[in-house]
Amino acid sequence: MENSNPVVLSEILFGSANPAESKRIQQLVRKELAYKIAPRVYTTNLVDNTHAIVKRNWFRIIAHLYPGAVLSHRSALECKPTPAGHIFITHAYTKTVELPGLTIHMLKGRGPILDDRPFFEQLYRSQDARAFLENCMGSRKSEEAAKSLKTAEISQKLADLLQIHSESALIRLKEQARVLAPMLGLEKELKVLTQLITAVQQQAHPSAANPSNSLAGYLGKPFHLPTIKLLEELYSHLAGNNYPQYPDQNISTATFQHFAFFESYFSQYIDGNEFELTEARHIVETASTVSGRREDAEDLLHTYQLASNKKEMASLPSTAQEFILLLQKRHAFLVASRPHKNPGKFKESNNPAGITELVPWQLIEGTLVKAYDWYALLQDPFAKSVYLLLMLTEINPFAEGNGTLARLMMNAELSAKNLTKIMIPIVYGDAYQLALNKISQHHDCPAFIQSMLNIYAFSATVLGDTKNEMERSLRSAHAFYLPSQGKLRY
Repeated sequence: MENSNPVVLSEILFGSANPAESKRIQQLVRKELAYKIAPRVYTTNLVDNTHAIVKRNWFRIIAHLYPGAVLSHRSALECKPTPAGHIFITHAYTKTVELPGLTIHMLKGRGPILDDRPFFEQLYRSQDARAFLENCMGSRKSEEAAKSLKTAEISQKLADLLQIHSESALIRLKEQARVLAPMLGLEKELKVLTQLITAVQQQAHPSAANPSNSLAGYLGKPFHLPTIKLLEELYSHLAGNNYPQYPDQNISTATFQHFAFFESYFSQYIDGNEFELTEARHIVETASTVSGRREDAEDLLHTYQLASNKKEMASLPSTAQEFILLLQKRHAFLVASRPHKNPGKFKESNNPAGITELVPWQLIEGTLVKAYDWYALLQDPFAKSVYLLLMLTEINPFAEGNGTLARLMMNAELSAKNLTKIMIPIVYGDAYQLALNKISQHHDCPAFIQSMLNIYAFSATVLGDTKNEMERSLRSAHAFYLPSQGKLRY
């Protein structure tokens, strides 16, 4: 018996000049095991909607229908359709083809040349130098249907090349573009690309930059791409989800302050600023310091004063600029007793040798501004809070106090919505650090989110009309145990 499995099991089938193949496809259509989605294109997927099927197989469809075409212009740099489904290829003629969920823009031009490599089967992709030249061509169409990226987007991709592959990558790109431009008739575009590359190089070396060069203004502040990719990944795991919302039951001024005391005590403990609980209570209740540890005591006191201030904890940023100013203001208060740590000022040098540098100091502000985009898009309070926690932990914008600040910013998101804040007791310290390490080093977003959900659920159980009652509640949960002595219970 003839084996027809290859036809039946393929999600996408193509019309064939082979009579036997054509007959098998028509049989599938008659038996309603397949249907036609475009001329010469069929699918056996009877479950998903046609738009989703085409979107999933766009490269396969183009490679089959237009062999020898080149994925070009913006599509060569993005390697996927635009969100509205536009894809651009260079082919033997100009034409626009509409498929369900996909608009193929064919632009007349040269086929594969020199280092244009196969993208998928007989579909090629413009090499980087060609793609950047193509994107320097003007476009009169709307943003979604435009064949070229905007100048700022091209500049950012050049900056990404510089950051990931070093300046030699930009020099090589410029030389390759110089060779290709005459072959493609893109000499004018070469001039534009050269200016953009120069602007990116100057942005990387501020001392050599020409302040009159208006192209540099397109770039904005440079950011740390690996950190942004990690935060984008966390955003994709958080976005659209609804997480538990535990109403804050410590709503009176007194109980809010009791919670803030233990929250602050544990937060400082995690960062290595350890006090006996009786000492910590004395510091907070008398606003006095411990002999020989004035700066440590004031770090604890200032953390408590922020955490216990309902008005401050209800203050949230509405723009990236407000976010930057709020970070700087809170940090300035937190480490006011350590003027040598530049309270309220972002780092102006890299960490000493031997200490892992998360984000180079020159990229801190740009990375914060870029990362703010996804924070602003998130809707769920818990999602926003843990996103902020990771953002500030990874970017590490200040010389000291980043951990405490990150947890305060996290809790402000919850407190502003009248939800319980998150308290990370001593016994949970290792689990907390492990979750941060997993997402930082291995991009394990689910493990991080689940760990924070666990401690959020515990925090909602911490109650007490007096500080002593709250302490007893915490002791019954083993909150003051070292991680090696037991596990949190609630």
